[in-house]
Amino acid sequence: MHMENRPPTVEISRPKAVTHETPPVIVVPRWKRILDIGLIVVTLPLMAPVAVLIALVIKVVSKGPVLFRQERIGFLGQPFICLKFRTMQVDAAPAVHQGYLESLIQSDEPMTKMDMMGDPRLIPLGSLLRSSGLDEIPQFVNVLRGEMSIVGPRPCTPYEYAKYTTPQKQRFNSLPGLTGLWQVSGKNKTTFEEMVNMDINYVKGKSLLWDFVIIARTGPTMLFQLVETMVRRKRGSKQSSTEA
Repeated sequence: MHMENRPPTVEISRPKAVTHETPPVIVVPRWKRILDIGLIVVTLPLMAPVAVLIALVIKVVSKGPVLFRQERIGFLGQPFICLKFRTMQVDAAPAVHQGYLESLIQSDEPMTKMDMMGDPRLIPLGSLLRSSGLDEIPQFVNVLRGEMSIVGPRPCTPYEYAKYTTPQKQRFNSLPGLTGLWQVSGKNKTTFEEMVNMDINYVKGKSLLWDFVIIARTGPTMLFQLVETMVRRKRGSKQSSTEA
């Protein structure tokens, strides 16, 4: 009896079907929008006369528009026009701030604002408005438009956004805010990397309770920053007069 010489069988594995996973859709929680609108409605009777007074002061102490409009990067990296009360001279060179910010990003130095050290580009009372946060009252309009929230990472400029790495851009997975975790956690004493990590931690764990805690801490924090700025500038003026 002869055996058939059969060729060895070869098992051919079929390629597995390629599945394309849909990235998770990032949305703004409904509770956040309700909180934003509710806070604006409650604080508007107080903020409206303060805003009118600030506008009049700016008109008296300097030439130029009352409002400052600047392109910022917000939710999911989308640009929008951010509103503020103008605290700088009209001809203030933006390259000065850009160079200062770039040096902070590339170093481990605390992100101390330039006006705390005495920025000559500021208009009279500009430092007071910035350190107290009153210059950001017009951003209530940005909140109403849905471009910002009361609480969230601060909106950055396009040239700053270009410096972020892909992991760092997770901080843009939430609406930018008027106040935030970094702002109430010693923002002038933390490095750029520490700021980004705080913002990402907030984005990943944001909750209604956390927003309330941050809002409650904002007032005392801004008051402390205002006092700190005034003390620093007073020391600086005394030192200048002594050296002269």
